[in-house]
Amino acid sequence: MTVKVRFAPSPTGRIHVGNIRAALTNWLFAKRFGGTFVLRIDDTDLERSTQEYEDGIETDLKWLGLVWGERYNQSKRFDSYQIAADRLKAEGKLYPCYETGEELDRRRKVQLSRSLPPIYDRAALALTDPERAALEAEGRRPHWRFKLDGRRVKWTDLVRGECDVDTTSMSDPVLIREDGAFLYTLPSVVDDIEMGITHVVRGEDHVTNTGVQIEIFEALGGAVPIFGHFSLLIGADGEALSKRIGSMSIMDMREHGYEPLAVTSHLARLGTSDPLEAGTSLEQLGESFDFSKMGRAPARYDPADLLRLNAQVLHAMPYETAKPRLAAIDSDLGEGFWLAIRANLTLFADVSALAQMVRGPVTPVVEDQAFLTEALAVLPQTLDAASWGEWTNAVKERTGAKGKGLFQPLRRALTGMDHGPEMAPLLVLIGRERAAARLSGQTA
Repeated sequence: MTVKVRFAPSPTGRIHVGNIRAALTNWLFAKRFGGTFVLRIDDTDLERSTQEYEDGIETDLKWLGLVWGERYNQSKRFDSYQIAADRLKAEGKLYPCYETGEELDRRRKVQLSRSLPPIYDRAALALTDPERAALEAEGRRPHWRFKLDGRRVKWTDLVRGECDVDTTSMSDPVLIREDGAFLYTLPSVVDDIEMGITHVVRGEDHVTNTGVQIEIFEALGGAVPIFGHFSLLIGADGEALSKRIGSMSIMDMREHGYEPLAVTSHLARLGTSDPLEAGTSLEQLGESFDFSKMGRAPARYDPADLLRLNAQVLHAMPYETAKPRLAAIDSDLGEGFWLAIRANLTLFADVSALAQMVRGPVTPVVEDQAFLTEALAVLPQTLDAASWGEWTNAVKERTGAKGKGLFQPLRRALTGMDHGPEMAPLLVLIGRERAAARLSGQTA
């Protein structure tokens, strides 16, 4: 199957988990079938779009590994949109309307009071040329509506199956504002046609828009793409997940220390039949992607799940991957250290505290110095992988301590912590000199 998909964010703010879920779903689908992922910056709103946010979109996508094959800015394609608009105007499919927002609001209220659907009544189509000229002489400028066919538009959705939308129940959509600015719908359809987009994959909040867009595709003589609408995200409490929660921005996630693979694994498997576990790579997530796994129910986004997956990614991370990052935070104590502590990481930044635990200084937690003095007396002169087991057996025989009463005082004295990595490799990493000092109650 030939696959060409697009992600079209607006550079008017930071992109969030909802945006990235759409981008990721498209990317994985393209990856699965060897297709093309297009990044299309929707910057037709020239007043609100900024270069800072556009650069931020690229940074976030690259950080996650969602590299695009083609890239476009809609702000550089206004000529194409105007050609399409002129064609629709010439064919009577795009018509001028002069009502103000207040006038339209009054009409809707009247329709509702009469138990009528609050849709546009197409009054502008009845205007004569002199009437339109008179309105323009008053200083009014038209907005332009697309004349819907008023039929049941059907399509087979990749997620939802057989779908249909009755466009008789909808207002003719405004495609061009009074100031001449193009709204999202027309540029999107024109771009999809000219860029050869084969599949449009997005959230289910766009289902109703699909009927309108299919009619515009057909009016412009373009091939209608295949559509797929996945369920939306809800919070852990079951409430709708706001698209503008700052803590959900990808930039904030990156700065907080989440792993890219944890973020993509989480979003790729939310709302699917796959277990919510970390993937081994972005490519592996693509290989296992299938729309048939997607459910119709809202997908529950719980930050606790993301944190759990983040830990899984770190627990499986090889030393060669971690090494440059360890060096960057002055915590590269060798492969043995990494293998000993990675199972205790939730965020990579946790490494620093564990490196401090090994190389010191650590203030030992001492509850019974006499017990620690007895333990020091049998501490092996040379430490290796077997030393912890041999030493604790010797301490047990010397003091009679066992279980928690044996192991916990030793851990607290050697690491200053109640919990942490396995002590057998830690003891070797700490070394006999530091271990002896800590068992003596010294900060070392």
